[in-house]
Parts: sequence; C-alpha cells; structure tokens
Amino acid sequence: MASLTQISDALQQGKAQDVVSLVQAAIAEGTPPAEILQGLIAGMSVVGDKFKRSEIYVPEVLIAARAMQAGLGVLEPRLVAAGVKPVAEVLLGTVKGDLHDIGKNLVSMMLRGAGIKVHDLGIDVSPERFLAEYRDRKGSGLRLVAMSALLTTTMQMMKRTIDLFAREGERDGALFLIGGAPVTRAYADEIGADGYAPDAASAVDAAKRLLGIA
Repeated sequence: MASLTQISDALQQGKAQDVVSLVQAAIAEGTPPAEILQGLIAGMSVVGDKFKRSEIYVPEVLIAARAMQAGLGVLEPRLVAAGVKPVAEVLLGTVKGDLHDIGKNLVSMMLRGAGIKVHDLGIDVSPERFLAEYRDRKGSGLRLVAMSALLTTTMQMMKRTIDLFAREGERDGALFLIGGAPVTRAYADEIGADGYAPDAASAVDAAKRLLGIA
C-alpha cells in the first residue's frame, strides 16, 4: 500500500521513479487525487524549509523538484478529471533583456509543488507581454505577476512593467513579486512591487502570503 508519507519521503530524496510508482499505486488503490497531491506538496514543503535553512542546496532542490514534476505528470490528469483546482495562479517570467532561467525555473517548480498553477512565460519577457498575458488570464482569477532578473542592467524592466500596468489601468488588480541575485527589498519598495524574495523557497512563501493562502 502506497502511503502519503512514502510519497513525501521519496520526493524529498529525489527518487523520481519511486515517486511515480507510489503515485500510480495510490491511484490504483483508490486514494483520492487531492490526497495524493497533498503528499507531494508535503514533500516539497520539507525540501523548501531545508533549503531556507541551508541544510540542502540548489542541486538537491532541483532533483527533488524533478521528482515532484514526475509525480505530477502522472497525477494531473486525475486531478483534472476529479475537478481539483489549483489553490492559485501565478504569471512568471524573466524580464526583457535577461536570458537567465535557472532561478526562475526553480521558483516555477517549487510554486507548482505548493499546489499553485504557474504560467511560465520563459525568458526575455517584455513589459507588454506581461501585460497581455495578464489580461488574457485575469478572468480566471490570476492576480500575481512574478518577475526575475539576474543582471543589474535588466532590473529596470521590472519598474517598466509595473509602470505599464499602472498606465494601462491594471495596477490595482495586480500583485507584483520580484527576485533575482541583484534585486533587494529596498529596490522592490522603490519601484512599488508588492513583494520581494531572495530565493526560490522564500518566493513560495511570499507568493502564498500575497495571495492570502499562507
């Protein structure tokens, strides 16, 4: 019998095939998809906490996140069929002029591991595209826009994006979370961002806090 604890433990150890097998077994045993999802979320929560305490590092988090993705790959069709909806949605991207994506990808995987649906726009995302994608999805309840930058020269695109939303009458409905190596809380305050995260684990906590699901 596949228990949620076993799923969580296998995920924490980064054993992707074990996670897949355990998820498949739990499905076969009739465990509700929403309960299986909680096993995956519990595992990623432990991983995130260890990362914040510097007990593990980026490579271990990536391995665990890939195990989580493998489990979700099996589980997602069942979640959809059961009508299980994500707890929230986030629009995510690396800003225009910046081609770095490792940190963004890690944030994306950890947000998904927290039960949040991520619309990942990739790298080199212009203010105009952030706005267009936000407008396309806000009807479904999307509010949070998360932006990443690794270069000091591209940080200005975060301000330009927030300013564009304001000019186009979308600022009041949107929440902005920013992060990346050169980004600071002082800069977030300066440009009017709603939240700042120094690392991927903190980004999940900040997103949940801003969305009221912490």
